[in-house]
Amino acid sequence: MQQLLGHIKGDKVIWSIVLLLSLFGLLVVYSATGTLAYKLDKNASFFMMKQLALIVFGLGLIFIVHKINYAKFSKISVLMYLISVPLLLYTMLFGSDINEGSRWITIPIIHITFQSSDFAKLALFMYLARLLSIKQSVIKDFRKGFIPVLTPVLVICGLIAPENLSTALLLGATCCILFFIGRVQVKHIMLLALAGIIGILILIGAAKAFDFGRGATWVKRIEDFRGKDENGAKKADPFQVEQAKIAIANGGIAGRGPGNSQQRNFLPHPYSDFIYAIVIEEYGLVGGAAIVFLYLLFLWRCILLFRRCPYAFGAFLGVGLSITLVFQAMLNMAVTVHLVPVTGLTLPMVSMGGSSILFTSIAFGIILSISRYVDEMEGADQTNPDKGKSKLFIQKGAVKKGNTAIATA
Repeated sequence: MQQLLGHIKGDKVIWSIVLLLSLFGLLVVYSATGTLAYKLDKNASFFMMKQLALIVFGLGLIFIVHKINYAKFSKISVLMYLISVPLLLYTMLFGSDINEGSRWITIPIIHITFQSSDFAKLALFMYLARLLSIKQSVIKDFRKGFIPVLTPVLVICGLIAPENLSTALLLGATCCILFFIGRVQVKHIMLLALAGIIGILILIGAAKAFDFGRGATWVKRIEDFRGKDENGAKKADPFQVEQAKIAIANGGIAGRGPGNSQQRNFLPHPYSDFIYAIVIEEYGLVGGAAIVFLYLLFLWRCILLFRRCPYAFGAFLGVGLSITLVFQAMLNMAVTVHLVPVTGLTLPMVSMGGSSILFTSIAFGIILSISRYVDEMEGADQTNPDKGKSKLFIQKGAVKKGNTAIATA
């Protein structure tokens, strides 16, 4: 055990958060999938064992990725971005329809499905971190700096939006924050936000008018959230929202206890989109607050890492991945407590899933890779200043131009 722990590097708090979220998810998925297992004539522990296998594989991915020098992801990002564009196009045109959305690609022969948007999110943040670090000297210039970093964001979000608007909005909002951190002019970001709002309204209107994408679904979800239809008449809460509220009310302060949820038998997708309702029903307000605390603690540790990282690429990459993971978690929980309209976003490392867990694990691995090399560089500086400088010089060369210190970025 000591030898294994000796090979685990990076921020130990982030490692602990990943393990706690995974354990929490395993327990809740086991409880929430009882009805699903019965309907599909599966053993009661079938989905728990499947989730356990995914978590173990995901932790293995985190371990492997965190051993890789994060600077190498700069070159990999270009290839990943180039792959993600045709992949999203294929998904939009020929993807599998699951839950009324064409978001999935089915791999032939083995018949495994995965969401191409998960891969595209990872590729976009890696590529955007590379561009922001390279363009720091001209980032204030609209044509030379802003347009080159904006283009890949528009391409990816534009391809995701017709079938998965919530993910596109999440990506767009996170990229705006990354632009701000990357010293893009505020007026350019505000112009982008205004153009984005207008574009969303046009997309929803056109999708509803010409019956493409999921325009009718988006409009219905907004009406459900407002509690009124298009004529202004009052509407009852959607069934899933109503059942989630009942689960939350049943939970109280301390909850019903692990495995004692009642609403899992009525709530649609209690193991994915609405798993937070089951968390509160079984573990109460205390358990729900603990999940929120873990995500906020993760974000805080990543902000500390961002401040310590001496090079722009690693800082941008770490903050971009961490913000999108935490934003996704907060949106999922906000949907459950009816603070925002219903979306299809899962709770990272807690909800039952396949590709979402694997790509989330890779994101955690990259963040821990950055943490690992920052720790090693700081250790080298303290024990041997000359050795530390040599190692920093090698890492800087691996990322080439633009990998400037964040303090001067």
